[in-house]
Amino acid sequence: MDLLSRYRNVTVLALVIFAQLILLGYQVKSNQDIRLIRVWAVTAVTPIAKLIDTVRGGTVDSVGKYVNLHNLADENKQLGKELGRLKLDNQYLKSELRSADRAVALSAFQARNPSKTLPARVIGLSTAASSRVVFIDRGSMGGVMRGMAVITPDGIVGKVIAAYPTASQVLLLTDPTFAAGVISQQHRVRGTLVGLGQTSKCMVDYIQNEEKVDAGEWFYTTGDDGVFPKGLPVGTVASAQPGQTDKLVYLAPSGLQGGLEEVLVILEGVHQPIPEGQVPSSTVHLQTPPMGESPSTEPGAPVLSTDADRLRQRYQKIGEMGGHTYGQGLPGSKPPDFNLDPDATAARAKAGGTPSPTPASAPPPAATPGSTPPAERPAARPAPTVRPPAGAPKQVPPGAPGQ
Repeated sequence: MDLLSRYRNVTVLALVIFAQLILLGYQVKSNQDIRLIRVWAVTAVTPIAKLIDTVRGGTVDSVGKYVNLHNLADENKQLGKELGRLKLDNQYLKSELRSADRAVALSAFQARNPSKTLPARVIGLSTAASSRVVFIDRGSMGGVMRGMAVITPDGIVGKVIAAYPTASQVLLLTDPTFAAGVISQQHRVRGTLVGLGQTSKCMVDYIQNEEKVDAGEWFYTTGDDGVFPKGLPVGTVASAQPGQTDKLVYLAPSGLQGGLEEVLVILEGVHQPIPEGQVPSSTVHLQTPPMGESPSTEPGAPVLSTDADRLRQRYQKIGEMGGHTYGQGLPGSKPPDFNLDPDATAARAKAGGTPSPTPASAPPPAATPGSTPPAERPAARPAPTVRPPAGAPKQVPPGAPGQ
């Protein structure tokens, strides 16, 4: 106030000049027919309007993002719940599909099996730690009796040890008190299948160490125990090794490998033959020989693969050239000349050169008129004894032992 009082005249003059400028701006127009007051006002207000719009846009954007994030979190929670429900439905449908597949397989096996069977479902397990017992939903009202065999399409499972009106108790083959007669598929070795309790494997007792049992070999029921019909698969050999008294043969039961849910109870068993073991193919695949080394084209000629085979064929050709049959020469007869080259001799004979040697077993030529009788001919020098190389077939006189 002191400043205004001191410079009152100057202040009044500035206000009058400012008012005059406003009036001039209101009255004067620009080249675009716009009053100067409007131009000044727009120019002064534009930066403030830009600032206000920037602040408003940022605020609105931030608030919108916050609202969207809040809604997105709620949507994620909803999607998570829906995904969990779909997973449960998927697991349920998969379980139902597996059950349907097992039911179809069980029905197909039941139709092919000559034994009369009754399908059942496992509904409970035993609480004992060392025992392997399950309960099925078929009992005496369905025709189940104690001692009946329980199987799956993959192999035997166990036997019924108690039959109630609506359920039955089944002793699994892994229980220590279980026993059944079995026989191997390949070597027909008999033994007794016993359970081991805590493990998922069984053992085949009473097999001597001299018996041959291969790993992976199948065992089948023998039908001697009065429970299982003959010819049902039991499992494959996991390991076989000699023991102190008997061979230690451990078996992986095939009936328990895929889980135990649906089973078949054999009401009337029919014995079946044990399948024959698969014999490996005896056909040997041989690669084609390198270029320039084609095998013999003679029909029935063996394919030469080693030096011994080539040497054997060479000796056979030498014997054929000399008319000699190995193992049938007479005592004192002349052996074939193993130093001959049969290929070179055959080539000369084909070209019209030196003929092949006369067979040792050929009869002497008949005497002609004017020729010297054989008795008057000078004695020929004995032919040097040629010892056959190592590996040549040994001559055995007729009638000699071992011929």
